Amino acid sequence: MTLPIHAVLPELLAALRGGSNAVLVAPPGAGKTTAVAPALLAEPWCGGEILLLSPRRLAARAAAERMAELAGEKPGGTIGYATRLDSKRSASTRITVLTEGIFRNRIQADPELAGVSAVLFDEVHERGLDSDFGLALALDAQVALRPDLRLIAMSATLDGARFAALMGGSPVIESAGRSHPITLHHIGRRAEARIEDAMAAAIRRALGETEGSLLAFLPGVAEIERTAERLEPLPPGIALHRLHGSLDPAAQRAAIAPSAGRKVVLATSIAETSLTIDGVRIVVDSGLARRPRYDRAAGVTRLVTERASQAAVTQRAGRAGRQGPGIVYRLWEEAATAGLPRFDSPEILEADLSALTLDAAIWGVADPRDLAWIDPPPDAAVSEARRRLTALGAIGEDGRPTPHGRRIAALPLPPRLAHMLIEAETLGRAREGAEVAVLLSERGLGGSDVDLDLRLRRWRSERGRRAEAARGLARRWAALASSPQGSLRSSPTPGPSLGREGGAGELVALAFPDRVAKRRGGDGADWLSAGGRGFRLDPLSPLARETWLAVAEVSGTAAGARILSAAAIDEATVEALFADRIATGASVTFDPATGGVTAARGRRLGAILLLGGQDSRPDPEAVTAALVEGVRAHGLDRLPWSANARSLRTRGAFARSYDPAIADLSDAALLATLDEWLPLLAAGRRRLSEIDPGALSGTLDALIGWEGRKAIDRLAPEQFTTPAGSAHAIDYAAEGGPAVTVRVQALFGLTDHPAVAGGRVPLLLLLTSPAGRPIQTTRDLPGFWAGSWTAVAKEMRGRYPKHPWPDDPARADPTLRTKKASSR
Repeated sequence: MTLPIHAVLPELLAALRGGSNAVLVAPPGAGKTTAVAPALLAEPWCGGEILLLSPRRLAARAAAERMAELAGEKPGGTIGYATRLDSKRSASTRITVLTEGIFRNRIQADPELAGVSAVLFDEVHERGLDSDFGLALALDAQVALRPDLRLIAMSATLDGARFAALMGGSPVIESAGRSHPITLHHIGRRAEARIEDAMAAAIRRALGETEGSLLAFLPGVAEIERTAERLEPLPPGIALHRLHGSLDPAAQRAAIAPSAGRKVVLATSIAETSLTIDGVRIVVDSGLARRPRYDRAAGVTRLVTERASQAAVTQRAGRAGRQGPGIVYRLWEEAATAGLPRFDSPEILEADLSALTLDAAIWGVADPRDLAWIDPPPDAAVSEARRRLTALGAIGEDGRPTPHGRRIAALPLPPRLAHMLIEAETLGRAREGAEVAVLLSERGLGGSDVDLDLRLRRWRSERGRRAEAARGLARRWAALASSPQGSLRSSPTPGPSLGREGGAGELVALAFPDRVAKRRGGDGADWLSAGGRGFRLDPLSPLARETWLAVAEVSGTAAGARILSAAAIDEATVEALFADRIATGASVTFDPATGGVTAARGRRLGAILLLGGQDSRPDPEAVTAALVEGVRAHGLDRLPWSANARSLRTRGAFARSYDPAIADLSDAALLATLDEWLPLLAAGRRRLSEIDPGALSGTLDALIGWEGRKAIDRLAPEQFTTPAGSAHAIDYAAEGGPAVTVRVQALFGLTDHPAVAGGRVPLLLLLTSPAGRPIQTTRDLPGFWAGSWTAVAKEMRGRYPKHPWPDDPARADPTLRTKKASSR
């Protein structure tokens, strides 16, 4: 079978004979994932293994299976794969498809990559953290140890020039794609409609209008399940499949395999790239995506539902044209596409960088910013990662790894969980520690209950391939943690286990000591953590009856994050585990419930008072420091920003995406400089609410400067003024992009749709009746006047006969008055 990529393979092979690096730009469907690696096997320089990196386990396995099928083999022969839960390789394997995290562990263990001739980084345009870091390590190894190692960056978008510059000015080779004509239908969605209702209706409509199988993009698993419920039963002969990362491999294979009849596949963004789903001619796109976002104030990574980028929705639409002409139904208006972000933000700019910072230290680079990056890691994120790693005993004050840190880095886990597993081994509980680590790494095991002990018991009795594979993974991790030296962390090693027999609480506390929490009220809804953050728990949960919890996962704002998973722990265990962290004496801590400080004398674990009383005369400097730390821990929303200041920050963020010279007013940027501006404002105060809102606004004005303020006002004006003279605030935080609510009569005579960002982003107009009730949402006002206005006006004349509803509103005079008042 001839693919578009075959036309440029000779150029690619020639480039690699004459140099070490190349960048390949090939649109989806060109065949780069399955055709490039086999083409390298016969090259004279390629006597070893080829590693093909894939951003997802599903895509890695599917690519290996497809290449093996084309070669007339089964996976595990010449072509194999390696993922965290599944692997098929043998002594004869020459091409290994592996996930980026597996590659990171491999190159750390063997910086020379002995026996490897080439590393192919697929889908580098996705800008995943592991992909960027893996490429940085590979380039460093190539310069220092392996000048003969070939590196290829493969991208589906035209950003090859940046990668070429990073890779020493390597040649950029561009391939045509293989895409059939695609018809786009922008069908919109009512703002008040639930996404699963709108998606189910669109899917039924598409199935009735078009032949072929259908691929629908939804933001997450919950929306997939609710949409599936609304679709049942489907017409005879149409099979329904789910496709997301937490499914077992058999269900994933069924979703992408050829089918005798039509099928509907409900997928997350996992299906955007790398995969071809046989028979798909229809795509229904919600326009939403769920992505991990690290909340630096809360210290947690949480999944956030947001608008998909222009690059992502283009990739999604391309799925419909892989094998023939396709049709795409989009649940937004056509003009709204211009208001979508152009690209997904690189993960390195928003992620927890603890693992990266430790891995860089193990690599021999104390500051990860010294490596070669497309986008270097932010200073604030690196500083925070160093603080966390120092607290775990993983690095010293000089940034170099400790023996304990090397053991952490040797485990294929985030630093907190690796630290927990090593400590669990010293307690003789390595198996349980590994099980808890798997439970917190793999979604859905043992159900979704908040109580980790309950989920652990359920998972241990579950049957099925995924549950068994996860148990096998836990056994491997437990074996990796075993060491005759035991734990080597810098702080005292805990004594024998004092917790409940087989309970997860003690283990979770080792991983997240700052999230050990004590109940604050009688109903168990409010909890205070040792790290000073307030947590919320459903009072109907059985865990609400406990006094102490070891909290693993939370979601939501820093001020009152909701507990997603936790395990009970008793006070004796807390005291035994953290004896070295319990302080005695005077202390001033931030109280998230009141936004003020609590001054006390006695014994305390972080923000939790174990025994003692109040201090009526605390040190003023300590009070100021506690307020600053309270903002650092709980977020900038705890400050009394005025409405204008909040608006300025939102407008500034929007404007900065079009003019990077504008000062960054994001949470991350302001928190990074918190010690420079907040202590002066907080001095002499006992509560954050006592800070002068005007002084806060003045801080923003000083950061922006006069030129910056002018740029914000130009690109993101605060208000929209109608032809009738009325002014309306623009909501730059609206889900669908900048939006304004306005009475429709005020827009009569307007023939061009209003826009911001220098005319690049059309406003979302929420048009209302004279009574303020919504009647239409549009990003194409001229299209509305020429189209559905006739039907809307006919209905409105009966409801509001005193107001004008002209046949040609584009030529009518704007007004906010009744017909009688206008005639006077």
